[in-house]
Amino acid sequence: MNDLVIEGTVSSPTVKGEWQSGTLYMEGDSYPENSYELFGSMTEWITRYLQESDQPLTVELKLLYLNTSSIKVMMDMFDDMEAAFQDGRKVAVNWYFDAENERVAELAEEFKEDCTFPFSIVGK
Repeated sequence: MNDLVIEGTVSSPTVKGEWQSGTLYMEGDSYPENSYELFGSMTEWITRYLQESDQPLTVELKLLYLNTSSIKVMMDMFDDMEAAFQDGRKVAVNWYFDAENERVAELAEEFKEDCTFPFSIVGK
């Protein structure tokens, strides 16, 4: 499988998936017109990684803002990771946020409540 690169724009985050390291990075704002269309290749990459690799998957997030449709994409992604974790896979999320952006911290906490896999929220 190839690595994944989705170039960021003003309204969408940069996304990079590194197959060898099992790491998916997302950074920036996320309020595109159609999140499912934009992030379709990202969710496909995660699904294939969880099916084809037996290595851990780590998601590194540095998201500043998410609209409702982006939140739904994230929920689906975390649901897939949760199912894999329940099947014995090692998965983790590290969500980094600006300490002055309390809204993102609160959103990350809401996601974390629904996940049993390792989910770190790191303010800086």
